[in-house]
Amino acid sequence: MADQHAAPVTASAPLSRTEAVPVVPALRWEDLPEGPVIVLLDQRRLPAAEVELVCTDVPALVEAIRTLAVRGAPLLGVAGAYGLALAAVRGFDVDEAAELLAHARPTAVNLAYGVRRALSAHHAALKDGAGAQEAAAATLAAARALHREDAEASERMAEHGLALLQELVPGGGFRVLTHCNTGALVSGGEGTALAVAGAAHRAGELRRLWVDETRPLLQGARLTAYEAARAGMPYTLLTDSAAGSLFSAGEVDAVLVGADRIAADGSVANKVGSYPLAVLARYHHVPFVVVAPTTTVDPRTPDGASIEVEQRSGLEVTEFPGSGASAPLAPLGTQAYNPAFDITPPELVTAIVTENGVVSPVTEEGLAELCARSRSGNGMMSI
Repeated sequence: MADQHAAPVTASAPLSRTEAVPVVPALRWEDLPEGPVIVLLDQRRLPAAEVELVCTDVPALVEAIRTLAVRGAPLLGVAGAYGLALAAVRGFDVDEAAELLAHARPTAVNLAYGVRRALSAHHAALKDGAGAQEAAAATLAAARALHREDAEASERMAEHGLALLQELVPGGGFRVLTHCNTGALVSGGEGTALAVAGAAHRAGELRRLWVDETRPLLQGARLTAYEAARAGMPYTLLTDSAAGSLFSAGEVDAVLVGADRIAADGSVANKVGSYPLAVLARYHHVPFVVVAPTTTVDPRTPDGASIEVEQRSGLEVTEFPGSGASAPLAPLGTQAYNPAFDITPPELVTAIVTENGVVSPVTEEGLAELCARSRSGNGMMSI
């Protein structure tokens, strides 16, 4: 698994507000004459250019995941499944690939879920007497099925989320605050929280999408604003620290965020900065809504304290994003605290919207009941 290949395939000029979303898919499997590859839209290069990254092996995909070329909980699950299929089809060690992929980012539960699901299909095929080629085909089929299911889940979450907004904020004209990026760039479909905002926009009920810039890597400014502009949504970008003044001015009707892991008790791990929004929302009596597929609910994690929070390099904080050492933001040697996520307790969450419906109030029993149907039939193996 030594070879790594990353190539710029597509580039474009800065995007207008009228273009459709997205022209370039966030992830796709492609069969080339020299062998299959996974092609990613390199999210590190947005919004300036649409550049695709070609991964020919699992180490290249792991590096893309760790450096956030591909990100977002649901899409990481899809990427993990396709990564295992890539290893199987190309004849690499599938179990070794599973270990590398499942632990590439520790907080996002979907990544390990996608890997387990594809690994289960591979092992089941071998157990049934299939050869290496047939087992690889079964693994790829499992990845494609997960990709398709994620797109379908996105559509249903948008429907459930819009219905909930209409109930919580009668009269329409929603002013929604969101954090990080939760659109088509994180999903096989239109996304999670941003898909709900998109459904409201198409229904003529989105008055304003408030977009947190999302320090330190600016996923809101670079990615959510990119998607909102292309969809023609009425959006405004703000610094994370300005959210409190928005609440104070009565300019927020609801907060919509995604999730990277939801514990069994309803605690939500999401991009750092989400927890302060939940506290602000509670103080100002504004609904705080989490939108995520049931694959993001992890019954094996009992509560928020049990969620492993990824700690990222301090350079993301002390240097200008993507600049390297040429544009420091802090004195040389400054230490930085840089958790990728924070934990919002269930009592601050108004509702969790999934493809199977809405949990409100958020309780362990309600989550378990909602997720029971989707968990059945997906035999998964421990890694």
